[in-house]
Amino acid sequence: MSGQSLLVPGELSPARSVPGNIRRPEYVGKPAPTPYTGPEVQSAETIEAMRIAGRIAAQAMEEAAKHIAPGVTTDELDRVAHEYMCDHGAYPSTLGYRGFPKSLCSSLNEVICHGIPDSTVLRDGDIVNLDVTAYIGGVHGDNNATYLCGEVDEESRLLVERTREALNRAIKAVKPGRQINIIGRVIESYAKRFGYGVVRDFTGHGINSSFHSGLIVPHYDSPHATTVIEPGMTFTIEPMLTLGTHEYDMWEDGWTVVTKDRKRTAQFEHTLVVTDSGAEILTLP
Repeated sequence: MSGQSLLVPGELSPARSVPGNIRRPEYVGKPAPTPYTGPEVQSAETIEAMRIAGRIAAQAMEEAAKHIAPGVTTDELDRVAHEYMCDHGAYPSTLGYRGFPKSLCSSLNEVICHGIPDSTVLRDGDIVNLDVTAYIGGVHGDNNATYLCGEVDEESRLLVERTREALNRAIKAVKPGRQINIIGRVIESYAKRFGYGVVRDFTGHGINSSFHSGLIVPHYDSPHATTVIEPGMTFTIEPMLTLGTHEYDMWEDGWTVVTKDRKRTAQFEHTLVVTDSGAEILTLP
């Protein structure tokens, strides 16, 4: 594996502003969102709005990813995605969510998820996860992907490739009438082929007018995930696979989650709507 030194927190830049005419999610300026009490099956109107939000989120992530290169800061990637969403009338969902200070999550190397963009400089050989969510039309669209920065070692490259494949296989397993644990069963069985850890404590989730509706989508075969998949349900699948343990530590910032053994980890995510025959990806650029 790469001999990169472990990450340390960088310096945060001031919070970025959002034009006043852009609608904010209800949780902005509050310590926590109002709990969602609506249905997991969404109306045709909500799903159509989520297609728009999902497309903007995917395009913002794609735009930020174009700037991934040695010497670029994660804060610069945040700036690019922030400006793209604002320019397209969307609010960056993570900005102000439970106090999160930035417009995307940037998780490098041993960071499982929720890394905060700051003065950290990308290095040749890093793997870089960008997690971007856009809020527009009263709904959210959430996606993430892991990218290679410069010349990446083979072990890390394969981890990234196989994590993407784990997501693709899980999406294909989504069918009405199945229990939601089919998703984790498919991911875990695939990851085990390569001896990868599957992160358990951070999951996919229901999403709609709420960033996190309360529906949990585990990425391992959980006997408790017995919710039956129905047409019109909207949720994310976002497997996090590791080169070692699935256990984690959290930085003092209360957000940045790193593998306990500090081995590398990758993640991919799409927002989906369940159709009569499978699933439609809502986060395509």
